[in-house]
Amino acid sequence: MTPTQRIASIDITRALTMLLMIFVNDLWSLQNIPRWLEHTAAQEDGMGLADAVFPAFLFIVGMSIPYAISNRIKKGDNTLQLLRHVAERSIALLVMGLFLVNGEYLNEEATGISRGVWNIICCVCFIFIWNQYPAKWPKSAQYILKGTGIAVLLLMAWICRGGDDAQRFSTYWWGILGLIGWAYLASALVYVLGKGKFPVVLTGWIVFSGLSMAAHAHLLPRGTFLSTLLGPLDNGAMPSLVMGGTLVSMIFRSYTAAGKWKSVIPLLLGIAVVLATAGLLTRPIWEISKIRATPSWVLICSAITIGLFVVTYWLGDLRQKAHWFKIIKPAGTDTLLCYLIPYFAYAVLTMTGVFAMEALSGWVGIVKSLLFAVLMIQIAGLLSKAGIRLKL
Repeated sequence: MTPTQRIASIDITRALTMLLMIFVNDLWSLQNIPRWLEHTAAQEDGMGLADAVFPAFLFIVGMSIPYAISNRIKKGDNTLQLLRHVAERSIALLVMGLFLVNGEYLNEEATGISRGVWNIICCVCFIFIWNQYPAKWPKSAQYILKGTGIAVLLLMAWICRGGDDAQRFSTYWWGILGLIGWAYLASALVYVLGKGKFPVVLTGWIVFSGLSMAAHAHLLPRGTFLSTLLGPLDNGAMPSLVMGGTLVSMIFRSYTAAGKWKSVIPLLLGIAVVLATAGLLTRPIWEISKIRATPSWVLICSAITIGLFVVTYWLGDLRQKAHWFKIIKPAGTDTLLCYLIPYFAYAVLTMTGVFAMEALSGWVGIVKSLLFAVLMIQIAGLLSKAGIRLKL
């Protein structure tokens, strides 16, 4: 069947990745589950399903960059406006990441509120600030809600006390959203300033990958400005994943624009095989580890994500079976909202004492976590239809 010009596969791949992210994030509530589902330990050489989800999401972030920037250029944005958009989006992710991380380390007694309440208040503020309000809403109402969200977050940062020593609002680590923000910032800057030219983006991927390899070879001096700058980027590993996705997206766009809908598949699969082979061959040198963000892990996860994308492209676009994924569609279009919904759910379940019950185990628990992920996505879809849509 002749494919349509509308590309569904990136949204489907993003939706599947978010489904898995919610799923693996819920595994902590279970017991006696297969090890291959979970994260491997910091010093362990290997990876489970959970170790492949976050890099896949970063890769998809990169795949979205050429499409997003192209759409903004079509709307009339110049380079300065594009840079402003990149900066605003990155700052938003960093802010959300930091507040959620401080919730993880919250000293409830010293702060005066529970972790669940903290997360609910913060997520509501995120929605107030970054919601895409309906055009019919008066600007004054939007400004009031955005201003309220900012003011409450500032208050929360002021009263926050974390850890056993009740320290103030702090950067323990940047959180998942924060890491995405830093990686997106570095990669999008390369793409925008490089005018979307393939050689520039390829050079960016080589540089970030090379920095990651140099760091693991102990060739980068510690305690320097460079090491401080590369710290939030995991010494280049995170933007390497994003830029890899950007490169694949550029190749994919070039082929599909030329009408080569089917011939792009063997090319992408070939790239995946090369990356996977490189990751496995270098495993004895660097090992595979998500927590240490090793180069072998980056290469293998990039290959896995390309493989997943090829499958969704073949099904969703070439075979026109995108409707098969309708149940998780909101995870591909309202991804950030899907990520935040579990924070509300966990807060409610904790405050109502549900988590005080004995944890489910085995395949019963696994099915529960999968249904939980689908339910969170459905709730996000309903909220989106009601006018709550987080767009950065």
